[in-house]
Amino acid sequence: MAGKTNALQKPVTLSGDLEAVIGKGPMTRAQVTSKVWEYIKANNLQDSKDKRQINPDGKLGAVIGKDQISMFKMTAAVSKHLT
Repeated sequence: MAGKTNALQKPVTLSGDLEAVIGKGPMTRAQVTSKVWEYIKANNLQDSKDKRQINPDGKLGAVIGKDQISMFKMTAAVSKHLT
């Protein structure tokens, strides 16, 4: 297994919209997920009643859509911005 990188450790290129939220790539998928969560927490975007729901602001909305989204669907939405 040594020398093999799994999908989470392989650097990926980010879309411009995603870079506007979390900074310049390339980054690993793990870093992307971590930075998206940092952004969500820093901007208080978790729903106050149901923390599993994310209420995107304008910047994050450009990546995951403008509507409230569950944190489980958010990862799939973000991955569309990775190449």
